[in-house]
Amino acid sequence: MIVFRDGISHENLWWTFIDTESNWGYTQGRIHLESLGYSILSVTADGFGGIKSAFFKIPFQMCLVHMERLIIRGTTRNPKTEAGVVLLTLAKTLHTTNRFTLQRRVVSYWRKYETFLLETTTYPNGSWSYTHKELYKAARSLRSLFPYLFTYESNLSIPKNTNSLEGHFSHIRDMMRVHRGASREHQEKILNTILLNSSTALKKTKKA
Repeated sequence: MIVFRDGISHENLWWTFIDTESNWGYTQGRIHLESLGYSILSVTADGFGGIKSAFFKIPFQMCLVHMERLIIRGTTRNPKTEAGVVLLTLAKTLHTTNRFTLQRRVVSYWRKYETFLLETTTYPNGSWSYTHKELYKAARSLRSLFPYLFTYESNLSIPKNTNSLEGHFSHIRDMMRVHRGASREHQEKILNTILLNSSTALKKTKKA
């Protein structure tokens, strides 16, 4: 389920159901909202590349909570290496630091630990992989997504995270547990009703 939600008013603006997350789904949502006269000023989301391309030329803010989760996935919450401990510490500062400070720290991190991160293991069949694969992926993600971590600094009305949507989804999951055995068609009808109850269209109807 793809949902476009206004991070300030906490209203659902558009949603659809898809089998696989793709650029196409997000593009359809953008086209629909713009056809209604909406001007999309910014987008806050996770790191899925299709979102950034669907909203090309629109300021993109990487959700800081998702960024932290991506890093923790690679370091774990109890890292065993110095490089892991330092990267986890960087992750925990995401919500309180600024672009300049984090950029300096990321550059210093790669300068100190790049050799360690790029260590490889060769297997008997001739194949190889990074020795610290998950840690390397986490460090690389932080570096590649860095340009999108502080978009909000240019406009403080841009949400730094998707907490509004995450909380909404949590509420939806609780409600859907009651209908766990329902068919997909029935579940989509229920979801449509739930999402409509937090939509701009419904609120406008009530005001009228």
